Amino acid sequence: MKPTFAKPDLSKAKTVVVGIYEGGSLTAAAKEVDTKAGGLISKAAKSGGFSGKKGQFSVVVPARGWDMIVLAGLGKGKDLIDLDMQNLGGAIVKTLNAKRVATASVAVEKWKECKLSEADIAANIAYGATLGAYRFDKYRTKEEDDKKPTLKELSLQTDDAAKAKTAYDRFEKIAEGVLFTRDLVSEPANVIHPESLAGECKKLTKLGVKVKILGESEMKKLGMGALLGVGQGSEFESQLVVMEWNGTKAAKGDKPLAFVGKGVCFDTGGISIKPSNNMEEMKWDMGGAGAVIGLMHALAARKAKANVVGVVGLVENMPSGTAQRPGDVVTSMSGQTIEVINTDAEGRLVLADALWYTQDRFKPKFIVDLATLTGAIITALAGVRAGLFSNDDQLAERLFKAGEAVAEPVWRFPLGDEYDKMINCDIADVRNVGDGSGAGSITAAQFLQRFVNDTPWAHLDIAGVAWSKKDKDITPKGGTGYGVRLLERLVAEYYEK
Repeated sequence: MKPTFAKPDLSKAKTVVVGIYEGGSLTAAAKEVDTKAGGLISKAAKSGGFSGKKGQFSVVVPARGWDMIVLAGLGKGKDLIDLDMQNLGGAIVKTLNAKRVATASVAVEKWKECKLSEADIAANIAYGATLGAYRFDKYRTKEEDDKKPTLKELSLQTDDAAKAKTAYDRFEKIAEGVLFTRDLVSEPANVIHPESLAGECKKLTKLGVKVKILGESEMKKLGMGALLGVGQGSEFESQLVVMEWNGTKAAKGDKPLAFVGKGVCFDTGGISIKPSNNMEEMKWDMGGAGAVIGLMHALAARKAKANVVGVVGLVENMPSGTAQRPGDVVTSMSGQTIEVINTDAEGRLVLADALWYTQDRFKPKFIVDLATLTGAIITALAGVRAGLFSNDDQLAERLFKAGEAVAEPVWRFPLGDEYDKMINCDIADVRNVGDGSGAGSITAAQFLQRFVNDTPWAHLDIAGVAWSKKDKDITPKGGTGYGVRLLERLVAEYYEK
């Protein structure tokens, strides 16, 4: 389903969607349709149970000239923002699919007291519709007809159709990155493993991204013992993928922006094996890498005026005769030695070498890493926010604001010497888990901080938000694509030239 834009003409539509303000007052388009429908909308708007609040829908059938009229609650016009319009677009798609509608037209206008322009309203509804229409169903060979989506065409009708289309073009490129991430995260581990995921990264060359793939022999030469130790029990070769988007001609001294992702394509826990219940979900333990890959797609597709590096460490954590053992000591690229207390605390080992490589090779303006790192962050924040840890207040504040703007929120946690002491080790420089005192998400972040030196850095623990067990307006049940929109907004708002 791809949204289209057209000048207002509801006479040819079979199904129309019109807005109703909170309290039941009609928008101009709703009044027009109401007149032609003999007052059916007015009656529906006054009926019990529908008040025009945001998120409310009511359907009028028969509709006198139309197969169906859908009333969409807008809430109070003065309160409407872009996120409301995106959620409206996603909710419209879900409502139309539930009613088995194939084509529909949405009447868009400059809604009363709304601060958004008419073109922006239409573009944001279309953006939300694109995100909300996503399904990962490629492996279904049979499905009941009433479960299949029916909506094929959604026309946004507005006097500013050309401007709306231009505004949507940018959103569409971001959505492509989000959907790419959702696809990668949703694929089973027998399809997406380190080598095949590296191949997916290679596809970004079509958008102008420079992609370099380092195999195990190259990483051994670089001394990446932390990353390689995680993957040594798997039949698949570990990979480090470096993606570069150069959207500007860098002046001397300019530093790129850097994003690093944890890509554990399947996480059994290794020798410290996980319980079998829900282990199938560990296919999405590469959600951080997926977000970085989707971000690079989005930035390149919309030709972002910024120089950006994306680095993803791709491994599979398996138990076998060659697997890493609890008690092993590995040497990271930084030269720091690590005692592996728990092989299920593997993501931080992957990131240790990926972070060091990134700061050493690119000397970036900042590094933001994303990882489905700890169960502790789910205990703290559930599936509502990602955990944010940073050594730089400005970067942290910008991430917070960007997250609020796109409904991918973060919440900052502390770092400090008292937490850092919890990962001190008797036989090596550092241990890969805390000393049992708690604060599991914080000690994981403290571990990562030891591999970034003085580079401005932020760590996003996305374990609670990379996958959803609930269906929302623009975020489906399953892979969410969390992080793509957040980081795209960060780049666009603060770092593009």
